[in-house]
Amino acid sequence: MINGFLQLLIFQAIGELMSKFLVPLIPGPVAGLVLLLIFLKWRGAVPQKIDLVGGAILQHLGLLFIPASVGVVMFLPLLQEHLMAVSMALILSVMSTIWVTAIVLKFFDANRQGDEHAS
Repeated sequence: MINGFLQLLIFQAIGELMSKFLVPLIPGPVAGLVLLLIFLKWRGAVPQKIDLVGGAILQHLGLLFIPASVGVVMFLPLLQEHLMAVSMALILSVMSTIWVTAIVLKFFDANRQGDEHAS
């Protein structure tokens, strides 16, 4: 399990380095996840060690939201003051996330169907 966790941390570290030196507009964890996705797509399957660690992390995903929730409560007066701007930012970010997810899903589904027809 430690080996799988180390592999995930390596992808995050590479993503952080890319973010710092190559593409500063993309957060390091996001760049690391994209690299992990490219690696998994290239490999064709999820290695068992990464799958084991990923499952364990996903079981406790709710705990990762606690610090963000505490931060929101601490700045509640400021949030209320800028409620309209925050609401619009949330709505636009959710809509753009759904849109980008649909495009990526369509891309990978088209590639998968192309692979099935080729074999």
